This record gives sequence, structure tokens and C-alpha cells, in this order.
Amino acid sequence: MNIKSLTFFLLCFVTTQSVTTQNPSQPSWLSDAVVYQIYPSSFQDSDGNGIGDIPGIISRLEYIKSIGVTAIWINPIFVSGWKDGGYDVIDFYKVDPRFGTNSDLVELVSKAHVLGLKVILDLVAGHSSDQNKWFLQSKEADPHLRYSDYYIWPSFKPEVENSTSLEGKQDYAQLMNSFNNIVNKFVKSDAPRGPYYIKNFFDSQPALNFGFANPDPDHPWEQAVDAPGPMAMRREIKNIMQFWMDKDVDGFRVDMAASLVKNDFDKSATIKLWKDDLAKWFKENYPENLLIAEWFNPAQSIESGFNVDFFCHDGMYNYSTLFFYGRGGRYGTPAVEPYFDKAGEGGLKTWYDLYTYQYEAVKGKGYVSMPSGNHDFNRLSTGVRSTPDQLKVAMTFFFTMPGVPFIFYGDEIGLKQNPNAKPVEGSFGRAGARIPMLWDSSENAGFSTASTDKLYIAQDPDPNRMTVEKSEADPNSLLNYVRTLIKLREEYKMIGADADWKLLNTFEKPYPMVYERTLNDKKCIVVLNPSDKEFTAEIPNQGVTPEVIGGSYKKAAYKPSKSVDRITISPVSAIIYNF
Repeated sequence: MNIKSLTFFLLCFVTTQSVTTQNPSQPSWLSDAVVYQIYPSSFQDSDGNGIGDIPGIISRLEYIKSIGVTAIWINPIFVSGWKDGGYDVIDFYKVDPRFGTNSDLVELVSKAHVLGLKVILDLVAGHSSDQNKWFLQSKEADPHLRYSDYYIWPSFKPEVENSTSLEGKQDYAQLMNSFNNIVNKFVKSDAPRGPYYIKNFFDSQPALNFGFANPDPDHPWEQAVDAPGPMAMRREIKNIMQFWMDKDVDGFRVDMAASLVKNDFDKSATIKLWKDDLAKWFKENYPENLLIAEWFNPAQSIESGFNVDFFCHDGMYNYSTLFFYGRGGRYGTPAVEPYFDKAGEGGLKTWYDLYTYQYEAVKGKGYVSMPSGNHDFNRLSTGVRSTPDQLKVAMTFFFTMPGVPFIFYGDEIGLKQNPNAKPVEGSFGRAGARIPMLWDSSENAGFSTASTDKLYIAQDPDPNRMTVEKSEADPNSLLNYVRTLIKLREEYKMIGADADWKLLNTFEKPYPMVYERTLNDKKCIVVLNPSDKEFTAEIPNQGVTPEVIGGSYKKAAYKPSKSVDRITISPVSAIIYNF
């Protein structure tokens, strides 16, 4: 073999050894990504009005980078009516003055890029504010103006069908998108255009018109998905994306991405719309940029062309049995004790069945991601689950599972849910998760120089509350543990986004949770015990004694034998073994 042949052989060998299951059509940086979600009103106030803003985010970029994340996702920052925390958009092309200017956003993107951080924006594709100029024009009697068909104007409200006739014919996800659900979204209007319009969420959020699956000829407002109005709406969404992509933004998280086509029971029409048009166009023009779905059904959203979808709090496919107090695993099922709780009374089967279906459906195509939290549900640190040791166990889970990790701002320091936070701007019960960040020991924990009563949402009132300043000074803090986990994930690709995953313990013995991550011929095993009891797990013999590469534990013992290996782990502990 000559030198050139030998070199080629060695290159092929190295390449083969480093192959992962990442889809080559994904952005090249996504496999190693960790995303930090920022609710902008609550992150950092720079001008003393009690509300966070873009210059405030810019001032904290060095801190964000220090966590080890590679991207930030910012909740809506566009001009809004603020009846749903920014998700009622008045102008999709302009930053809301409360946050700054378009130039401020461009500066944020530029400075983030210097630090190696991507910037993802929130795109509300399914609806707008009722104060949006599109909707105001659409209300006019003339049906042939530019924006007339951007919205849906029923001429009458059909009678609601007997819901009992649907029992046994559709699952919950389908029922929620059934004809009855659409009828329940009819909003009475005094507009010259018509007596009703269709909303998407609140009455102040009229649905944008992407057409109906199988339009009913008796309902003239039900336009086909390829009718002029819905096609114009598609062009507008592309214009919005292009406007911000051309300012070097790195992608979008699409709010309610499954809501576009109406009466689309199985989502086939919505999938086709994204797959054959919107997502296809996006990937062709911005192949290194990211599309994240808020769909809560990765099997559908990844097929639609999205790169990532969430498996967290909504719909059938969620992790409620792992983390939520007072909620069941499926719609209509009794509440169960969460798995991640000291009581140790949780189970794994409901979550496992739902998760593995989604994981297998998208493996090698896109990512199922389980975020540490977000703006729509209770924080990880809530109620009795609030001590650093408990949170470290949960964070070990989030950072050693497949998919792209998402950290909700403040979760890295254990920012606590404030159950007494008063609703603001349509947050209702979600206000307690959207509380201001805690930075230091100064007034308002460094979030704002405004008087305390002027803060956007009340902060955690605990006088011993954890701050970034305290966390930085403590080598054993949750923040420093999260940093360690991110570094481990970078070094050991077996616990990264693309490695295989398999649960090793049984449903009959749910504690501790034991799973293996494998990539090529390398393996890690993760053991999680969120309970306050010591447990021993038995797993198939691995043939070797592993090394400990990470974790948070008081005691742990790994004892190999001929038939099975036994792992004993202390209460509220996590450990990562490398084989």
C-alpha cells in the first residue's frame, strides 16, 4: 500500500469511527447545541422601568456564554398589544419599544456571534393581535383589499355537533382540532366584514388564514389551503422570516406550529404545508439556520421539516409524570406523584411509552427535546423540589438524554417558582414561572433599579434566595454543576444529542432510573435516584468495571458479577459511568 492509499484508508477509518446519526440536512452546529431560553421582560432591565430589554440581554451575554450554552432563544420581542405576554403581535417587522429598537436587536445578534452564540427568535405564525394593521384592514367591508383574506370571517356560526358522537372515534389530540373546537373559536364581531372571526387562543389573537383541510362548501369562509388568501399568508410568513434572517438571526422557534390549517384532524394538511413549502423554502435558503417547533408531537413536526420539537408540557406527548405535581400523564387520567420527587412514588411506564414512540419516530431525522422548563408551566424548582441536590439530579437527566438541551433562564441557579406572583399581561397562572432573574445582592437582585413595586413580576421573596453572584462563589453550586454537565456532554459524545438511548431498569422497579447511551463502540450509563431512599438496581453484566465521570452523590457502588451488575446509589443522587 502506498502512502496516498494509506492516508486515504486512515482518513476513512477515522471518519467511520466518528460517524453519528445526525441527519446531514440539519444545521452543522445543532448536534452540539445547548439552548438558553430568555423571557425578555424578566431577564435584565437596563433603563430602570422595571421591565427587561435588549440592551439588558446584551449586558449579560458574557454570563450566558460562561454557562456553556451555544444559542439563546428569546420569547417574542415584536410590537405587541401585551394581552398574551407578547404573543399577540401587532407588527412582525419591528421590535417593541419596551425592548429597544431593531438596531438594538441587530447589535445583540452581532455581539452574540462574536462570542460564538446563535440567536433564535420566536415566530408567532398562526395568529396576530387584533390591533395588527392586517386585521384592521381585513375588518373592512371590501373583501378584496390586500389583507382581506389574511383572516377567517364566518358568515354564520354552525350548530355544535353532539360531542358524544365523537367518542371512540378520535383521540384527544384529534378532538382538540375537531370541528367542534373550531366552532368554539368563533368570536362575535361587529366588523363590517362579518359577524364572526376565528381566533387561535385568546379573543385578541385572530387566527391567520392558512386555509381549511377539506373545505365545507356550505361554509364559504372555509378557503382551500391553495386559495389566494392562504397562499398570500404563506408569502407573508416567508417575508417575515427572510426579514430577520437577513439581519443574521439564526432561526425561529415557531409558536403553535401545528395550528395553521384548520379542521385538520390528523394534521396531514399542516404537515404538507410546512414540508412542501414553508420549511422546505427555509432550509433551501438558510440551511445553517434552525427551525424549532412548538408542536408537542415530534413524529409530526420533524416530518414537517422542523429540526427540533419539544416533549414537555402539552398534549398527549409530555413528561408530566416525571415533573408535574397534580397532573396526569395523558388527558383525562388521574394525577400521579411525579417521578422526580423525594417521595419516590412515581413511575416510568407512561412517560417511557410516550417518549420512546417519539424518539424512535425521529431518530436520525431530528430531535425530541425535553427542556428544563419554559414560560408556560411551573419551573423545575417548585414546591418541595427546590434543594440543590434535587435539582442536580434533574439536570443530570436533562443533559444526558438524547436531543438538544434547553435551559429556561434561571433554572441553572435554581430560580424558584413564585406561586403568589400576580398575573400580568395575560400570564394568568404562568406568571410564577416568568419571574425576574436574580443576579446579585443589590436592590432587586440586580435585575432593575426601579422601585420594587414597579417590577414586571414580583421576584422570589425568599431572603436566602440563590443568585448568580452566590452561585459563582460556590464551587458546588447548581450553576457550576450545570457547567460541568455541559462540558461532559461536549467531551463524551455518548451522552450527546445523537447517541443511542435505552432504559435498563424495569417498570416494576422504577427507582433508580438507569439508562445507557451508546455511540459506535463507546458507552455511558446514567443512574438517577431523585428519591430520599437508597436503592440498588440490577442491570445486564457489562463485562467491565466502569469509571465515574460525573454526577452528584454521597455514595455509589458498582459491583459486577457473572450474570448481572448491581448499582447501589444513595438518596437524591445521580452518577454517570463511562465504559
